[in-house]
Amino acid sequence: MFKTLKNALKTPDVRKKLMYTLILIIVFRLGCYITVPGVDTFQLSEAFNGQGIGALIDLISGGAFSRLSIFAMSISPYITASIVIQLLAMVIPSLERLTKEGGEEGRSKINRYTKMLTVVLALVEGLGIYLSYKNSGIFINSEFITGVTVVISLMAGTAILMWLGDQITNKGIGNGISVIIFVGIIAGLPSAVKTIWELIFTAVGFSTTGLLTGVGIVIGAILLVAGVVFVQQAERRVPVQYSKRVVGRKMVGAQNTHIPLKLVMAGVMPVIFASSFMTFPAMIIQMFVSDIATKTGFWAGVYKFSIATSTSNVPVGYSIANAIVYLLLIVGFTYFYTYATFNPAEVSNNIKKNGGFIPGIRAGKPTTEYLSSIISKLTLFGGIFLSVIAVIPMLLRFTTLNLAFGGTSILIVVGVALETVQQLESQLVMRHYKGFLE
Repeated sequence: MFKTLKNALKTPDVRKKLMYTLILIIVFRLGCYITVPGVDTFQLSEAFNGQGIGALIDLISGGAFSRLSIFAMSISPYITASIVIQLLAMVIPSLERLTKEGGEEGRSKINRYTKMLTVVLALVEGLGIYLSYKNSGIFINSEFITGVTVVISLMAGTAILMWLGDQITNKGIGNGISVIIFVGIIAGLPSAVKTIWELIFTAVGFSTTGLLTGVGIVIGAILLVAGVVFVQQAERRVPVQYSKRVVGRKMVGAQNTHIPLKLVMAGVMPVIFASSFMTFPAMIIQMFVSDIATKTGFWAGVYKFSIATSTSNVPVGYSIANAIVYLLLIVGFTYFYTYATFNPAEVSNNIKKNGGFIPGIRAGKPTTEYLSSIISKLTLFGGIFLSVIAVIPMLLRFTTLNLAFGGTSILIVVGVALETVQQLESQLVMRHYKGFLE
């Protein structure tokens, strides 16, 4: 990785892209400290307790939500919009045609629809944030114009982040949206280091127990990162052999290749789906019921069950029930997203059309069944792996530790880092071959 970065800095074009990406990242971090108009910052620090829904948004926004900055909603409305468009493309034929056969124009239209839906969702989410904190005293006044200003500022912040993401994707290095999420999570690293430091050096002096705990946390994080890298990079290679065929006036010889099937084909998307699904009821309830966390009754119970993945201030029973449903949702969404992105029947037909076959397996339906069997096993492993990663921060909540990094955060960070490094290497290879041919 460091060798790749060193070679990239030596290449003028790639170096410019890296510098451009870095400048936009700095713009993003500066915006995280610009508070929306009409907010009393002193009251804000007391109102935000780092629990519940706010903690989830604050994690990916790099602390912007706890400051109620213009980037408080981060890129979450865009992520939700992308998920909705992907789901709609599976049931609406016209959207499906745009996705699969539209080419560059189709992708442009899908991107435009996603941005339009993002604006609508940003309006709803911004309104929800304002209504949630309206009675907490963080706003200087509760006039109508204050609410309009706050909501428009939050929507503008999300629109700016969309633009920054597009610029990074088109003119920088890596996927812009993923890079913004990556930077937001990495911004919590100093807080994690500070927590470990305070474990070792307490107010009364050096703590041996704290040192052992800190060393255990560091070793655990290293093992977790190594495990995520291993699983993200691992793949099952299904051999495919193509027989001799005539192409034009030439006879093309037999060719042996393989189909690379990732162990976790769905990536981190099932975790994001499950988290959104679990926290959605709480977001709606707190928009219409003030101080819901301190109340009792049916809706208060639903609210506490919904936020149990992100707070320890709920009864143990809610946490256990939430954990079971949360893990089942992750496994279910893993199957859903994997089969939505990989169709064994379609792959089998493509192999058959090109005169290929899997050694020992007949073409057609047997190939489809064989691929389906492999995908089913890989998906089960992927769902269990993602569930184990997601449950780690839930276990830490029953301790005195308050780390900014959890299993899901590490999964996202490692995945984006690997994707960005691979893109960087591909750009270096392109320029290397160009120089070689010249």
